[in-house]
Formats: sequence, C-alpha cells, structure tokens
Amino acid sequence: MTATDGIGLLVALQHGDSQFPSGGFAFSQGLEAASQLVDQLGPFSFPGFLHAQIGHRWAEADRIALVRAHRLRGDLSALATLDHEVEASTFVEGLRAGSRRNGAALVTSHARIGTPGATAYRAMLREGAALGHLAVVQGLLWHALGLDEASAVAISGYQAAASLATAAVRLGLIGAIEAQAEVARALPLIAEASLRAVADDEPIRSFVPLAEIAVALHGAAGQRLFSN
Repeated sequence: MTATDGIGLLVALQHGDSQFPSGGFAFSQGLEAASQLVDQLGPFSFPGFLHAQIGHRWAEADRIALVRAHRLRGDLSALATLDHEVEASTFVEGLRAGSRRNGAALVTSHARIGTPGATAYRAMLREGAALGHLAVVQGLLWHALGLDEASAVAISGYQAAASLATAAVRLGLIGAIEAQAEVARALPLIAEASLRAVADDEPIRSFVPLAEIAVALHGAAGQRLFSN
C-alpha cells in the first residue's frame, strides 16, 4: 500500500464512521413504524426489513443517485438538476423530507470543516436552487475529498446498513451483538450490488412498499423516537 492509498483509506474510514456528524441518527426509514404497526402492516422482522432496504432501495435508488452525483465532479448546476430528479422519484413525503434534512445536515458539517464545494452548495440550498438530497450531497462531498467511486459506494452502503442496525438497537428490537451480525450478513448484498454497472443517465427507482407505507403512517405509531 502506498502513502496515497493509505490516506484514501483513512479518509473513507473517517467519513464512514458513525461519529462523523452526518445527521443520520434521526431517521429510521420506516423501521420504527413498521416494527410497531404489525396489526396494519403484517409480521415484522428486522433482517427482512434490512435486506429489503439494501436490495430494493439503497441498491436501486440511493446508490444510483450517489454514483451519478460523484461523476458530476462538483458541477453544482448539474447536481441541483439531479437533486430534483431524486425528489421526483421518491414517492413518500416522509422519505423526501428525511433525505433533504439529512443532506442539509451533512453539507453543513462539511462546510464547517472546509470541504470544497460544501459552502457553495449549502448556499444553493438556502436560496432554493437545490434541494440537498442525501445521496446527491454525498456524491458531491466525497468526490471533493478525493474518494473514488467505489469507495463512495462502499461508504454509502455500509452507512445504510449500519444506521438501520443502530436504529433497531435504539428501538430495543435487537441487541448490539445481533446488530453487528445483521450488518455482517448485509455486507455481501452491498458488495454484490456495488458491482452492478451504472449508466450516466441510470433511472433512480426503488420498491419498498411496506416501508413507504410505514413512513406514511409514522405519526400513527404513537410516541416517536425518529423523524421517519
């Protein structure tokens, strides 16, 4: 390993770490409601929920948007256009709002630490010229940090699985050891999806209907720990 390779790995570890202030701790992607509204939504299992989210949302929507954003190489106007495409392709308002809030939190953290492009894109969010969806912001920022496409996808996939496992622990659905076991089982799914080619105009799509219904019903689940 060269010194350059070592720095790249360290940067990936820094920005994939749960201690980085990304704002993701506030969102459960429907996990909270799905686990509480079994009378309306049917039997719940965390492994099934996690695998559906990775296979049918992250792999086909978030990963696609991230890769396409990364390839725009900091073109803020093109990123804003992609931002609106993500908005239009996300059916449930709770998921749209969560993605925008999470992206805004992430770009704010990066503006404060001086990541190139973060301050300018944050200004576009404030002006209403861009929406700040999380995957788009990740693509912008991680490219600016010098992370290659494969590393960016790996961080995104790992965070998608790890954040859901952390949410499940906070909700009391599983313990910390079981959470790590479930993340380990999800890693091959992430790795397999990461190998699929992405065209520069690849459509952004997802199919997680029960999770989307859960997000829509989130307010009916009683006391809420998460925003969606």
